[in-house]
Amino acid sequence: MSLGYAAHDLRRTVRMVPTSFFAVVLPPVLYLMFTALQDFADLPVGHGNAGGYNMISMAVYGAVTATTSIAGSAAVEQARGWGRQIGLTPAPRHGYVLAKVAVALSVAVLPVLAVYAVGALTGAELGGWRWPATGAIVVAGSSVFALYGLAAGLLFRSESAVSAASGLLVVLSFFGNLFVPLTGVMLDIARFTPLYGLAGLARYPLVEGDVVATSGPPVESDPLWALALNTGIWAVVFAVVVLLAVRRTTIRR
Repeated sequence: MSLGYAAHDLRRTVRMVPTSFFAVVLPPVLYLMFTALQDFADLPVGHGNAGGYNMISMAVYGAVTATTSIAGSAAVEQARGWGRQIGLTPAPRHGYVLAKVAVALSVAVLPVLAVYAVGALTGAELGGWRWPATGAIVVAGSSVFALYGLAAGLLFRSESAVSAASGLLVVLSFFGNLFVPLTGVMLDIARFTPLYGLAGLARYPLVEGDVVATSGPPVESDPLWALALNTGIWAVVFAVVVLLAVRRTTIRR
């Protein structure tokens, strides 16, 4: 039953042209504007170049934006009483959560493919197996933010919750070291934010944990276990919030 619901929801989501267009087109446009057309794109970084490094960053931003907005559509469904309808069916509560995450991940593939295609055409370099490896990490890791978007939708049950959750991603992306290389105290704070771990894991095959600076060689490095721990902790936090929110919405009052 969960698979059937996921398939239906995926078809419905793909038909939402404005949402799909925004999620797929914006990330590669940002990559073109702030990386591909800049002089530093060809500078060597890790096993590739700066273009490849920033390409991964924009793919992460696109994927988490897609998963957050798609999973956050639960806000509108809850406002229409859909949670109570699910509660009357034989489907387990966790089935609804899994179906939403599955749909969000399917949609997250699209911006990753779009950004990587633009990167490949404009000189981004990762080197052989790192192209599919980093893409797979981005898509898999974006499931954390499917839970984030779903939590926002289930807790507040309004369209504004989806917009707020998506808007907050801009701030989280800054602290996730996706837009501008951070240093000093800002970097220390960033290491505790939700997107930092995922961004580091996605770029690990390229830079092996090195923190790229605005100029000169990397002066710091993040161990793989620290990046994985950051992502795992935030995944657990969001998952617990989602399960509690689903339980609350299906209880008769």
